[in-house]
Amino acid sequence: MERMPSEILLKIFSYLDAVTLLCAGCVNRRFYHLSNDNFIWFRIYTTAFSPKRCNWKVNLAEKSAVSMKSLSVEDKEAGYWKKEFITKQRASVKAVLAQVLQPVNPDTGLPVKTKEALRISGLYWVIILKAKNGQEYVMEHTDLSVHDSSVTIMWYGKNWPQLAMLSALDLCGVMPVFMDRSKTPSKNGPRWHSLIAKYHLSNLTESTMIGWDSLIRIFCLHPGLLVGLWKREEELAFVMANLHFHHLVEKSTLGSATVPYELPPHTPLLDDHPEYGLHGYQLHVDMHSSGISYLCGTFRNLFTKKGSIENGYVKLVVIRFKNNTEHLPLIGKVGLSWRTDVFDGRIKSCSIMDVTLLDEYGKPFWCFSSPVCMRSSGPSDGPNFLGQTYCVDYVDLEGKVHVELVWIKETEEYFIISLVLYLRTAKINQWFGTAY
Repeated sequence: MERMPSEILLKIFSYLDAVTLLCAGCVNRRFYHLSNDNFIWFRIYTTAFSPKRCNWKVNLAEKSAVSMKSLSVEDKEAGYWKKEFITKQRASVKAVLAQVLQPVNPDTGLPVKTKEALRISGLYWVIILKAKNGQEYVMEHTDLSVHDSSVTIMWYGKNWPQLAMLSALDLCGVMPVFMDRSKTPSKNGPRWHSLIAKYHLSNLTESTMIGWDSLIRIFCLHPGLLVGLWKREEELAFVMANLHFHHLVEKSTLGSATVPYELPPHTPLLDDHPEYGLHGYQLHVDMHSSGISYLCGTFRNLFTKKGSIENGYVKLVVIRFKNNTEHLPLIGKVGLSWRTDVFDGRIKSCSIMDVTLLDEYGKPFWCFSSPVCMRSSGPSDGPNFLGQTYCVDYVDLEGKVHVELVWIKETEEYFIISLVLYLRTAKINQWFGTAY
C-alpha cells in the first residue's frame, strides 16, 4: 500500500462515500492528504447538494454557478471542498433538528419533541477526565433516563483513573456528522464534539457534599454535576450529569470540542407595567430520581409587587406558608438512587430538582436541573401542624430557590409548606431593559 502510486489511490478514493472517505483519512498522514482532494470532495458536494431543478431543465443561472465553481476547484487550498461539505451537512442537520424542536409545550415553554430530537440525531454524551500530566480518559455514558424537563446521564465502571491524578472534567455532547432519519444512528463514522461544561476536580472534596450512605459520599458541582466517591478509598464511584431541556440539543450539538455553544443575544422585552412589578409568571417544577417523580406541578399567574425587591433579589412566592390549601405532598420515599456495575444504593432526602420559570410572554426565563438535599431545620411551631421541618435550598448566578417542608409522622410523608423564588434584579433588568 505504501508503494502504490498516489494516482491509483486517488482513483480508489473517488469511489468512496463521504463517511468512508473521512475514515480513510484517519489511517495515516499520506491517506489524510490524499483524502482531502478537492476534485473528489467537489463531486461529493455537488451530488449531495445539487441545485434545485425545474420540471425538465436546470435553471441557467444555477448551471452557470456550478460551472464557475468547478473551474475554481484547483484554485482552492487542499481540503476546501471537504470543509464546505461538512459545514453544509451540519447546517442541514441543524435545520432538521430546529424543525423537530419547533412545537412548544405551553406548560413548560420547552420543545415538545426533545426526546425525538435526541433519538433521530444519535446524540450521546461523554466525559473527558483530564489528568495533571496531560493524559485524557474518554468515557461514554452508561445509563440515561429522560424526565419531564431534563435528562439524567450516568457514567460508571471499573477502570476509573485515580482521583489524585485528575485535574478537570469536560462534559461533551457527541453526534454523528451525517444524519439519516430513515436509519438507526450508528456510533461508527465521524462524530462532532460539543463542549457543554468544564469542571475542576483538583479540590473535589472541598465542594458541596450533599449526602452519603454506608458506601459513598456525593458531591455537587455547578452546573448540575454529581460526583460519587467511595467512602473507604476516596476514589470515583460514578458521575451523574443533570441537563435541563432548555437549549439542550443546541448546547450538545452546536458548540466545538473546546468552546461551548453561545446562546443567541437576548433582546429586552418591554415591561409595560414597571410600577406593578413582575406578573403573569408560570413555574413548572419537578423533583425526581431514577424515573420516580416525587413532585411534578405547574403554578400559573405568579406575581410580585415592586416593593418585594430588596438586597438585589425579587421575591416571588409560589406556595404560602399560611395558606394550607396550597401545601403539597411529596409522593413516595424521597431518595437519590445511584448505581455502579457492582453496587447500587439510595441516599435519603436527596433528589433532582428541575425548575422552569416562564415570563409573562411564556418564554423560559430561568431554567436549571440540579441535585438538591433536604436539611433539618428543627421542629415546626405552625398553627395547623406539628412535626420536624426541613428545607431545600438552591443558588446560582440567576436566582435562589427556598423550599420548606414538614414531615408528617402519621402518614409518613413530606409536605411542602412554602416555596419561594428569589430572582436576581440584574437578571430582570437585563431581560426587560428595566432599572429596578
